[in-house]
Amino acid sequence: MIVGLTFGEIVKELLFNDVSVAIGLIVGGLIIWWVEKNPPKVNAVEVENISIKEAIYIGLIQVLALIPGTSRSGATIIGGMMLGVSRKASTEFSFFLGIPVIVGAGLLDLFKNYHIYETTQDWTVFFVGLIVSFISALVLIRVLVAYVSKRDFMVFAWYRIVSGLIILLFALTGWTLW
Repeated sequence: MIVGLTFGEIVKELLFNDVSVAIGLIVGGLIIWWVEKNPPKVNAVEVENISIKEAIYIGLIQVLALIPGTSRSGATIIGGMMLGVSRKASTEFSFFLGIPVIVGAGLLDLFKNYHIYETTQDWTVFFVGLIVSFISALVLIRVLVAYVSKRDFMVFAWYRIVSGLIILLFALTGWTLW
């Protein structure tokens, strides 16, 4: 969170463009593919088995999410797997780890933009959206954890690689969809 607050705007200015996003997607997809094809020895099957050292490393891996085309949860899940944490435990830990980051980012955004909530109706819409988002996230976390308990992340690797190549094609040729 500290790195994001410190360098977030600089990263946006320098790297938020189609080519950077495409490269981030492709490189991330290749890393997922490599980890799935060369799985490290699992030494932490459950979240409770993750050592403090592994937890710190996984937390530091979140910084990669500043790179456009990189998912915070994807980086921490795959990073955890590279450290020997099981796919399921990495996924669960990633979501636990995301809570303070997401809440902090949300509060910062709310602080910066509080003026747009001028009426009680605006705040009502905000809180209804917050509750619906929270419930949706809980449901989707359960679905993803159930999915990764039985399957690998190869579909995400290919999705990222193909999406990145399409974005790169459009960026380099000047094609637009709108």
